[in-house]
Amino acid sequence: MSHDDVPLEVIMSLRDGNPSTAHARSAADHDPLTVTSPDPTLYNDDLAPLPHKKRKWGAFAIFNVWSSDIHSLFGYTLAATLFTTSGLNGWWVFAGIILAGFIVMLLVNLTGKPSVKYGIPYPVMARAAMGVRGAQFPALVRATVAIFWYGVQTYFASTAIALLITATTGHSGGGTFLGMSSVGWISYLVVAVFQLGLFLRGIDWITRYLNWAGPLVYMVMIALAVIIWNEAGSGLLTELGNIFAGSGGDGSTSVSAFVSVVGTMVAYFAAVIINYGDFARFVKTERQMAWGNFIGLPVSLALFSYLALVITAGTGVLFGKPLTNPSDIVDRVDNTWLTVIAALTFFTATVGINLVANFIPPAYDLTNTSPDIISARGGGVITALVAFVVGALWIPVISHLGLARFVETLGALLAPLYGIMVIDYYLIRKQRLNVQDLFTDEPGGAYYYNRGWNVRALAAFGLAAIFSVSTVWDSALQDLTGFAWIFGAALGAALHYLFMRRSASAGAPVR
Repeated sequence: MSHDDVPLEVIMSLRDGNPSTAHARSAADHDPLTVTSPDPTLYNDDLAPLPHKKRKWGAFAIFNVWSSDIHSLFGYTLAATLFTTSGLNGWWVFAGIILAGFIVMLLVNLTGKPSVKYGIPYPVMARAAMGVRGAQFPALVRATVAIFWYGVQTYFASTAIALLITATTGHSGGGTFLGMSSVGWISYLVVAVFQLGLFLRGIDWITRYLNWAGPLVYMVMIALAVIIWNEAGSGLLTELGNIFAGSGGDGSTSVSAFVSVVGTMVAYFAAVIINYGDFARFVKTERQMAWGNFIGLPVSLALFSYLALVITAGTGVLFGKPLTNPSDIVDRVDNTWLTVIAALTFFTATVGINLVANFIPPAYDLTNTSPDIISARGGGVITALVAFVVGALWIPVISHLGLARFVETLGALLAPLYGIMVIDYYLIRKQRLNVQDLFTDEPGGAYYYNRGWNVRALAAFGLAAIFSVSTVWDSALQDLTGFAWIFGAALGAALHYLFMRRSASAGAPVR
């Protein structure tokens, strides 16, 4: 924090000899991230800038954040499906997946850098562009998306535990209630309690879990690939050759398929991209964050996709057709130990992605609404309770209502917000924030705007959101769905820059 970032009243109090304020200024001198006079409705310990001395994460921790995000049942199915149905040869699919990894790496480096520098989570970072009160809107949108998928992923993780119980006891449960048997409900409760308990233990416990869960999943996948290769024999190489040969097609079709592969993989990470600062704030240095992003995204994504390809090709040899769903693979293999190991792996991987993508973000987002009342722990409990209902109603109600499109719409709303935040920090603010004003509701604050809301940012968001949301609902724009997130972010960024600079040239300050 430069001297320009120090509130005038603090400087004056030092000159006047005010001891209490001088003590606050001394604390700020000791650590420039110390907030001296925060508004209690904008500040608590969970939202406060994290001092450098309290940051414990390095590149390995960031690598495991991404590993947990990649290692899910859906992530496996997505990678396997791209290889078997895109129509491209395997080398081009690999190139598309790796390119998507580099694109996501670039995007999260941009959102992560200010959080490493200032130690702030996503909802606080959003205050600079949206206003200290206006930031509640993007935070609540992100929280809603996360809570919905947290409930759904909790249900799917419970199916792994149910599979484990059935494989070891032979009991699959009796009658059903809300679509789940007694074994299903026991499994669902086990997963829900485990996840909440892990979160309530704090970030150090979550870090430990991610640090062993990521490598463990890789070890199991490598072991499974070796087992399947041994069973399939030379037929595996023939099947891999068929996949790498692709189905051909003219040039325009190939280009379209390649773009679709890249766009689909970028869209897979879209939710975490915007709130990546929630994790970057725990990293010691920007260099460690960048290395973790490199190893955890293009490198890890390539390795995971290759393992998924080998396993999928092996199932094509063993069962007559490639199986892209891990659960289907386990069902076809009559081996109790393999079932147990696979079930534990599915559980570990799904809990990991749930913590990264769907639990920690809403915990911060909800505390941002009323930090004087709700802590991050409180936000986590609220998340768990609401998500428990969502997951419990998934089979009988929610999965039949078409709410997926509603959630996709909320996700599309996040795209312009990403662009607005990034362009505001790098081109409008020139990578400088006033830490004190991020936590004040005083009219003279840099991010107060109009009663805490930046109407120019809201206008940029509204116009860009029309496009990004249209890709979900307008069939004429379905071909853009894969890259709609990037286009929506770019449009939001361009409009925000135009409105903020035009306002400045008209005489209004760009705060």
